[in-house]
Amino acid sequence: MKKAKWQGWGPGEQAEQHYLVEPRHLAGGGDLRHVSEFLRASGWRDKTKTGGPLFLESPDRTLRIAYDPSVSPGGWTIHGAATAYQDEWWASLGRQTPVEIVAGLTDALTRPRSAHAPNVWAPLQEQRWRTPPAAEHVTAVSPDGSAWLQFHQAPNGQAMWWSGAQDQQGNGWTAHFSATTPMHLVQSFSAALASDEPVMRPRGRVPHSGQIRTTSVSVLPSQLSAWQQARVAAARAAAWARNSVRNSRPRTTARPHAQAGGARTHR
Repeated sequence: MKKAKWQGWGPGEQAEQHYLVEPRHLAGGGDLRHVSEFLRASGWRDKTKTGGPLFLESPDRTLRIAYDPSVSPGGWTIHGAATAYQDEWWASLGRQTPVEIVAGLTDALTRPRSAHAPNVWAPLQEQRWRTPPAAEHVTAVSPDGSAWLQFHQAPNGQAMWWSGAQDQQGNGWTAHFSATTPMHLVQSFSAALASDEPVMRPRGRVPHSGQIRTTSVSVLPSQLSAWQQARVAAARAAAWARNSVRNSRPRTTARPHAQAGGARTHR
């Protein structure tokens, strides 16, 4: 059977209506490929089983990311195995966490850790998030009051990071991070959470909320593809650069030692 060519691509393609949504933390989940394709391009292994939830593993097998909407509460789970320099850690983010905010954390997993000491609260302060003086735990709240980040410490000493967003209708998401989650990752998450840049959603995927602002834009399918490919290409280039540096390092091997009492040969 001859397949008809879809006329939406190439010459004569039709623009599609999308919306720029702000604040981004109330924009809804979005396209999972924003997260998964970047990780694949960064060298992560796709271990997703047919018909199963999304499952990705880092090249060194110490990090695992899954997305499963079929369980309760469902959403993203991230696990970091214990290493010589890092305790075991975990994070969970709800299904409606915008992928752009999820990517703030997951993209950072592919990059070397900065030499600068991380400051989780700095990105929030730059965007004028406020710290309620009467809060029981260290907390930052967005200017409109619909999003928060909190370091929660229970009386028994257990601690964790807690974040989320909720509109006046009760729609939203929550995220939890173990106290052992590396601080630079929590900072990358907070930067993505606090960003004032709107995110794009297609028609029909914009949440019904009185607290969001939308701007209608017409986008060509080829433009969407080009933006997605640019992000993937950047991930591949960074992965190639990391591998090149790793492979160019001189290898040092221990000199073989002569057996005790063995004769040495002189030339």
